[in-house]
Amino acid sequence: MATVKASSIIKLVRDHDPENPRDQENRGVMVCAHRRYRLGDSDGAAQALEVIHKYLSDRQLDEIDFDANHVPDVERALEMTGQAIMLPLYLYDHSGITMRTVPFGCPWDSGKVGFIFISKENARSEFGWKLLSKARIDKLQSYLEGEVEDYNHYLTGDMWGFQVIEDNDVINSCWGFFGDDPIANGMLDHLNSQHREMVRAGNYQRSYA
Repeated sequence: MATVKASSIIKLVRDHDPENPRDQENRGVMVCAHRRYRLGDSDGAAQALEVIHKYLSDRQLDEIDFDANHVPDVERALEMTGQAIMLPLYLYDHSGITMRTVPFGCPWDSGKVGFIFISKENARSEFGWKLLSKARIDKLQSYLEGEVEDYNHYLTGDMWGFQVIEDNDVINSCWGFFGDDPIANGMLDHLNSQHREMVRAGNYQRSYA
């Protein structure tokens, strides 16, 4: 069995050039609007409009004075279809930005910026479900909340990687982990058994540089 050298050092390093999780494959679709920031999915509104126009007539949209370029109108119309699981998105903007699915307490520096959704049709197709029970809807909402949490890690710069160093050489590294808890963020899956035990024992360094 391979042994860990006495000189082994594990460093947790802040990832200063992380990949935007919204550029990866996601179950949810984020629709956002902000006067200063580009947030969410670039095609989010278009995906929402596909669902809206599939289930609502032009007459129904005219009755609510629907504006396809106004995110609150898109959210309202999508909710009217009854064909999506949805959660609101709120942004706090003060010395950086942070996002979550419940309102912030500050009325001046925070507000609603959009919503995240998964269409019921896509949910049934992906999971092989015929019916969406309350338990299944709760599960889908948990998935959406998880995506928002990941995106918030990205927005706040709370993205990390690790380096395993032996004899001044980096022998293993990986990046793109959400949050700085190496036990919770999945880093252990990328370490051998000896290095995992080092991390579990707290025998690692943390670098913010």
